[in-house]
This record gives sequence, C-alpha cells and structure tokens, in this order.
Amino acid sequence: MRTVLILLTGCAIYLTPTLFAQNSSQALHELFEAEWERKLKENPTYASQLGDKRYAHQWPDVSLRATEKSIQQQRQALRKAQAFAAEDLSAADQLNHRLFIRQYESELLRRSHRLHLIPLNQRGGIQNASSIADQISFESSEDYEQWIQRLQAFPAYMAQTMAVMKQGIREGMLHPTVVMKRVPDQIRRQLVDKPEQSLFYEPFHDMPSSIPEDKQRRLQEKATRAITRSIFPSYRAFLEFFETQYLPACFDEAGCWQRPNGQQMYADLAKFFTTTSLTPDEIHHIGLSEVDRIRAQMQAIQREVAYEGSFQDFLHHLRSDPEFYFDNPNDLLAAYRECCQRINPKLPQLFHKLPDIPYEVQPIPSQLAADTTTAYYQPPSANGNRPGTYYVNLYRPDMRPNYEIEALSLHESVPGHHLQIALAMELTDLPQFRRYGLCTAYIEGWGLYSEKLGEELGVYPDAYSRFGQLTYEMWRSVRLVVDTGMHSRKWTRQQAIDFFTANTAKSPLDIVNEVDRYIAWPGQALAYKIGELKIRELRTRAEQQLGKEFDVRDFHQVVLGNGAVPLDVLEEQVNEWLAESSRR
Repeated sequence: MRTVLILLTGCAIYLTPTLFAQNSSQALHELFEAEWERKLKENPTYASQLGDKRYAHQWPDVSLRATEKSIQQQRQALRKAQAFAAEDLSAADQLNHRLFIRQYESELLRRSHRLHLIPLNQRGGIQNASSIADQISFESSEDYEQWIQRLQAFPAYMAQTMAVMKQGIREGMLHPTVVMKRVPDQIRRQLVDKPEQSLFYEPFHDMPSSIPEDKQRRLQEKATRAITRSIFPSYRAFLEFFETQYLPACFDEAGCWQRPNGQQMYADLAKFFTTTSLTPDEIHHIGLSEVDRIRAQMQAIQREVAYEGSFQDFLHHLRSDPEFYFDNPNDLLAAYRECCQRINPKLPQLFHKLPDIPYEVQPIPSQLAADTTTAYYQPPSANGNRPGTYYVNLYRPDMRPNYEIEALSLHESVPGHHLQIALAMELTDLPQFRRYGLCTAYIEGWGLYSEKLGEELGVYPDAYSRFGQLTYEMWRSVRLVVDTGMHSRKWTRQQAIDFFTANTAKSPLDIVNEVDRYIAWPGQALAYKIGELKIRELRTRAEQQLGKEFDVRDFHQVVLGNGAVPLDVLEEQVNEWLAESSRR
C-alpha cells in the first residue's frame, strides 16, 4: 500500500495505507451497489423473485436499444473497476474486485455472441411469463394492483420480444426446430376460454382475508379486463408469428455450430460455464473416461443384485419393471418429501453450519411439467420470507423411478442447492453480486458432489438406490460427451439419445427431455461434472495432506464459506486453508 499526500489550503494531510484502503474499498463497494441496483432495475422480474417489490409493476425492457445500452453501461462499470489498484484494497476486497472484473469480462464476452436474440426456448420464456406469479408473494391489495399493472404492460413486452426474435431470424441466431416445435402448445395454454382460467389469474383465486371482499371483487374485475385486453391478444399475435415466421426459420440440425461463429461461440460458452480453460475436445474426452469408470461400478452393482443378462438388459429391467415406479403422482410427491425428512436431521454429521432459511418440496407447475426435466430448485426470496423450493416433476409418474429419489433430493435440496445457495445468501458481509452469484460450475458441481455425500449420510437404503446415484453421476458424465458431441462435433440428436440410452437407466422421457435441454442451452450441462471433479479433487488433496486431522466439516466450511466462486479461486481458497492448517 502507499501513503498519499494531499495539499489543502496550505495544510498537508497524509492518507495512511489504512485510510487509503478504507476510502478505496468504500468507492469500490459504491460501484458494486450501483451495479446491483442497475441489474435489479433492468430485470424487474428477477427483483420480484428476490422479494424486492419496487419494480413489481414492470416487465424487463428487452428491446434492442435497451440491451445495447445495458452492454455499454456494463463496459463502463468494468472500466471503473479496472481503474482501482488492487494494492490499495483490503484482502477481502481484493477478492471482491477480482471476481467483479472477471464476472463482467466473462459476461461481456458471452453477450458479444448476441445470445439475447434468442430470448426463449422450450423450457422457458415469454410463453410461460405467468409462472412469475408462482415465485412472488401476494399479501396486500398493492401487490395485486402491481400485478394488474404488469398485465396491462404485457403487450409492450411481447412486442419487444417479437422484434428481438425477428432480428434473430435476420442474423441466424436461432434454436433448432426439434426443440422449438414444443413451444406452440405452450403458447396455446395461455389462450383459454375465460380470463378466470388464465394462468395469469391464479393469484386472484385465493386472496388474503385481510383484503375486504368488495376490494377483492374490484381487483378481480380489473384482472379479468387486463387479461382480456392485454394478455389474450398478445398471445394470439405471438402464436401466429411463431408458427408462420419463426419456426420455419429454425435450424434443421441439433448444434449451435449452425449459428454465426458457432464453433467459437460454443468454446466460449464452455469456458463460461465451467470457469476453466478446457476446450470442447478436452471436455469430450473427460466425459468418455468418466463414462467408462462409472459403468464399471454400475456393472458391479448388477452383479451384487445377481441380475443375469447383459448390462443393456439390466438397464431395460430398471426402466420397465413396475416395482420401481409409482402409480399416481401423489405417492411420488410423498416419497420425495419423506426422503428429504430423512436427510435433514443427518446434516450436522457433515456440516458445522446449516442455513436458517427453510425449504419445501412442491410439484412443478402442470403447464411446465411435460417439457422440462425431472426437478429443479428455486432459491428463496432475499429476505427469507419465501422459502427455497425443490420442484419435482409429477408428470407421468410411471416414468419416474423410485431408485433416483435419494440422489435427486440430495442434489436439489440438502446438502445440495438449498444448503449452498441459502448459506451464500446469508453471507451478509459479501457484496450482493457475490451473495446471489450464479457461478454454474461451482453451484452445479456442489450439487453433484452432494449426491455422493448420501453414502456418508447413510441415505441410500439399498443397492438399487446406490445404482440410482451412479445413474445420476453417469448422467452428468454423458452430458460432457453429448453436449460437446452435438454443439462441437456435429452429432445428430439421435446420436445423443442413443449414447444416453446405452449408458444410463434414465427413462426414455427423461432422456429426450435432457437431450433437448442441451440443444437449447449449449455448454451449461458441462458445468456439473467439471465442478464436481474439482471439488472431489480438492477433498482428496485435503484428506491426504491432513491425514487423521482431516474433518470433513472443516473442508465443507471452506468450500461454502465464500459463496459461489470460479473453480480456480476455490482451489486457491482450499490451498490457503491447507497451508494454514499445516502451519498450525
């Protein structure tokens, strides 16, 4: 650090290193806060999900002009951050500064590929805009008034989205037809006979008793008018545009290599999602190696349960035998909830600290279930008033095997996503961009690592549930192969499905939905296994170095104690802890 001399009207004032660091840190945090506020203002639905109601009457401005303005402001913020001298900052703020710069550089590189011109896919977008109502709270008449204002503003949001998609057609920024042909039926779900049947009307069916009945009726009437005048016409226009203009323009093949500069785009996305410098080719070969390793363990369980026949016969048995499936969705939901109740009390065995914010297990909304994956996690609101939610897919329970329940629950709830994300949100000494940061390789790597922790927690009751854990680990390894296969090596969709089917016991419905997810979200699926391999590598290093002094709770505290960070930063933090432990 340096000492700075400032001359004011004949007086010399010395800023000591400590004072200079305080001033620099204050200025840096003012930048962090200003950028966080800009993010919330630009993304009002995200703000609503966090529980911030200041923009609850708005949709995001997705116009081309607004996007370009956002990019320019992000570049300007990056330049401001780069102007800070790291040596003038505290150790904690040196890391904050470094991560902020790295995040903005990475996001700007990704935005340079003009991915904003593809604003939706079969798993989400404006066709499912009503789902935001499931993620926000309606407690007062003002909450309902703001929702009605959102409904009234919907035509502008739709017009902007369609304009962006038209530009996407002109520039060749599109998804393949095979995934986008699912979207028209999703749009039609919004075009019901009566406004009261609309998904946008859902909050008005069960209004709080604190709102007088006459006020409730007035709000309901305003909502039906807004849906009739704004929502229905917007979706009718969107359906016509989508079927006659957009869908015919979509690509025939599966991979993003068809887009402008598609191979470089995918290489950049691979680095973005894995936070590594690994190339698609290197990732592909890591996937093949992991598939071979895990398959040997799966075949060992086949021998353990004394199943005679080939490995493919065993996979078919697991996909088709009724003993592994439920007859109705309610029983499936009850099994997920019972599993989580078994896991919760065991967590102190592996963790010093657990989150204060609770979580719940809920069905995936029916309008989304047919086209999405087995489960996903929705973080809690920033104030903790809304719990985290582990959403499970109850569509076609006859395709949801019971041997995968433990692994899936460990990943999506605790000790996976809920434990990690809720703890990060409770790190109030971190700037907001780190508390709510979405570092995919870390977050999903931790989720996959958590599945293996089920063995230490004693969660897997039998050989089949342990096979389910291996199936899920294999699933993430297969992702490395098929994602790079389709987007970099020009594999067909059927090649990806065939490779998936040959190596996992996942149901045909899950396999198709998964492959289509990778088609629509290039590179994201690479994060899971790459992140888990790094966390597992770091744990092995700690176990070997510390020997009998190793306490897994200490290791987990280090891994979870700074929120989601890039994998190389995580490695630095673990190495610093090991060095300090060795000195002690």
